[in-house]
Amino acid sequence: MPHSRRYRSSERSSRGSFHERYRSRKHKRRRSRSSSSERERRHRREGSYHVRSRSYDDHSADRRAYDRRYCDSYRRNDYSRERGEPYYDPEYRHSYEYRRSRDRDGSYRSCKSSRRKHRRRRRRSRSFSRSSSRSRQSSRRAKSVEDDDEGHLIYRVGDWLQERYEILSTLGEGTFGRVVQCMDHRRGGVRVALKIIKNVEKYKEAARLEINVLEKINEKDPENKNLCVRMFDWFDYHGHMCISFELLGLSTFDFLKDNNYLPYPIHQVRHMAFQVCQAVKFLHDNKLTHTDLKPENILFVNSDYELTYNLEKKRDERSVKSTAIRVVDFGSATFDHEHHSTIVSTRHYRAPEVILELGWSQPCDVWSIGCIIFEYYVGFTLFQTHDNREHLAMMERILGPIPSRMIRKTRKQKYFYHGRLDWDENTSAGRYVRDNCKPLRRYLTSEAEDHHRLFDLIESMLEYEPSKRISLAEALKHPFFDVLEMEPSTKMWDSSRDISR
Repeated sequence: MPHSRRYRSSERSSRGSFHERYRSRKHKRRRSRSSSSERERRHRREGSYHVRSRSYDDHSADRRAYDRRYCDSYRRNDYSRERGEPYYDPEYRHSYEYRRSRDRDGSYRSCKSSRRKHRRRRRRSRSFSRSSSRSRQSSRRAKSVEDDDEGHLIYRVGDWLQERYEILSTLGEGTFGRVVQCMDHRRGGVRVALKIIKNVEKYKEAARLEINVLEKINEKDPENKNLCVRMFDWFDYHGHMCISFELLGLSTFDFLKDNNYLPYPIHQVRHMAFQVCQAVKFLHDNKLTHTDLKPENILFVNSDYELTYNLEKKRDERSVKSTAIRVVDFGSATFDHEHHSTIVSTRHYRAPEVILELGWSQPCDVWSIGCIIFEYYVGFTLFQTHDNREHLAMMERILGPIPSRMIRKTRKQKYFYHGRLDWDENTSAGRYVRDNCKPLRRYLTSEAEDHHRLFDLIESMLEYEPSKRISLAEALKHPFFDVLEMEPSTKMWDSSRDISR
């Protein structure tokens, strides 16, 4: 039996008189409650083909400004991100946001046209073609889209997104969301990596910033010659920002970890270091600073490996077949004209000018690359600490005293006393630094010329003063890379691998 709308008796009796209707606050609340429920019912009728989720516009402008300060949690630790205005096109908003704003008028004409469109959609859906059946299937799925308590999208293998991406497996998970392997049916069944961001505003905002940077990279490097990960597509799926990338292998850190932290051979360190310098130089040339370079954000194109058995250590050891890499994770990349947060970079790869809050620019990326190359060579992190004072003490132990000019200029005078680092070597922290850190050249594993050239490059990248630090254009001409010019034109990092694998 159909249900007609019913009014409470007090409401029905008051509908005739204007003064009586507004005399009682209690009645006023009832009326607003009933009208809001009417809007909800009307919205459910008109938007039955769309499952509404929490969206960007559901937050006030004040709340959005507050949330932007917390974008740092998106794939990074130990620092916050503070930016000014958003760096994405307002047209990015999903189509149903526009529909919602129209539905609020509640006009008779919009309701009537909406019902007419609804009937047309139902008639079209009666077709028995494969495309329409898939549309019906995805429509049914859309009605049951759910998030877990942390904001992750709940999905199953075999689910389709946007009638295009078929989920095949889960590749990984982070604070930002999850990465899944998908088959892109609109591109001939090519396999891609799809990053599905949590339905949490701070992570969605960081994803929008990353999309903006990735679109600029695609625009400046349409042929993908500069070794930055390629974004194929992006979309908003019921409140989850989704970004489609080329499918890559393991990160250089994960490969190192899975290989029992066995260092990379020096010829592989050379190839990987050259590519990282080339990719980040491209960013610097386009007035971008990555700000979060680390081995986790450098991925192998293909991480297939050869396995050998080490008789001396009685263990299997892996050697990656191709050292072709891509630089990923541009969620914290910053243009020169944008607001520069006080603190950037993951702790172990953070430059001294960032710790001392002296301001930063592209040279902070060069410092991070120096730390990364060292880690590839020895298999462990150069600065293993989580404390600023201890970090500075490690720098002095490995690289020598901090320049007095930087000490005079910094606002962080609490770390210094009479122009020198305030550090007691007789404490447990002091003994830890003394026992675990040594001058840089003492980490050499060979006296061969190649190894000394490598450490000369690392020293020039770990120069305290940003203005004296080597640029990446100069680094690419360093003698350590001279041997690459004598190799055949098809270098190890040039890969024609089909990303569909």
